Amino acid sequence: MAEPGRKLKQVRLDLPAKAEDIAALELGSVVFLSGLVYTAREGVYNRVLVEGHSLPPGLTEASNVNFHCSPAAAPQDNGSYAIGGVTATASFRFSKYLGDWLDRTDTKIVIGKGGMPRDDYTQVLAPRGAVYLTTVGYGTGALLGRGVKAVREVHWLEELGIAQALWLFEVENFGPFIVDSDCAGNSLFAQQGDQVNQGIAKLYEGLKAPALHRFGETDDRKDEVM
Repeated sequence: MAEPGRKLKQVRLDLPAKAEDIAALELGSVVFLSGLVYTAREGVYNRVLVEGHSLPPGLTEASNVNFHCSPAAAPQDNGSYAIGGVTATASFRFSKYLGDWLDRTDTKIVIGKGGMPRDDYTQVLAPRGAVYLTTVGYGTGALLGRGVKAVREVHWLEELGIAQALWLFEVENFGPFIVDSDCAGNSLFAQQGDQVNQGIAKLYEGLKAPALHRFGETDDRKDEVM
């Protein structure tokens, strides 16, 4: 991670991303992508992994980048689509699908917001040579949309709707994204979460237990549910 005051390292990747380029990504670096990126979230995962539908032909050869995204797509008179923005979706909601999906598609870069559960970095992503990139704050959908130059394909639009369909985007200088995890399983979200939790624990040191409790309430942070 970059030290305070130091300029963040910028990386530009051509897609499909090469294994050596992914392995060289450092936590906290800023990444821009050019090539083909596909969107897939729970609707697509369920359709392929649970219902047993085949992947769109040529998808795994065309792209190894999965964007957890809800695009703002408007149909045009010529049958194409205009993309006004691409809003990242919280990735941790798709944890149960991730390992099987990476194995099925050979995806190496996952993009979203909010990060993944800690074990996913070390037990799912890293062993498969995959990394996680996060969007930069909220409200960046329109900014990211500028990097989408065309819709190459869209699959299962009628069955799943705009937000859940599988879109294949042609992108150029698509970003900025921040490297959250590397091929060793390290994660900025996990590291910063540890620091925050340590600070919160110190705030409660020495305090007396509350006199009144709501049903099921606990002050043990290990019992919290995400």
